Amino acid sequence: MAKALVVDDSRAVRLILSKNLRELSFEVYEAANGREALERIDAEGTSWALVLADWNMPEINGLELLKRLRQRPELASLVIVMVTTETELDQMAAALDAGANEYVMKPFTRDILLEKLQLAGVCS
Repeated sequence: MAKALVVDDSRAVRLILSKNLRELSFEVYEAANGREALERIDAEGTSWALVLADWNMPEINGLELLKRLRQRPELASLVIVMVTTETELDQMAAALDAGANEYVMKPFTRDILLEKLQLAGVCS
């Protein structure tokens, strides 16, 4: 079972994303911010398939988390999808330039999430 990490400071959003990922047969873990996400990734090793990260979070935001993860060669195959309310094209471009595989704008539907995960190559 592929491991996924949902990173969002909103508990409700984490629950929604986690439920959708479990239905897609992911083993799901959660973190409330980028610092917790890095700690979880360090604790669990490099066997992650997917990270869904919000942009606006305390301590370490999603863009900074994305940049830090992309600096790690051992996580080169990790699929990172930004799931955020940030809808400006400049912000979307910044995330993609920093290495995001896909970008999902909140609010989203299950179908949109599935489509983006398929485009990123983590779901069929």
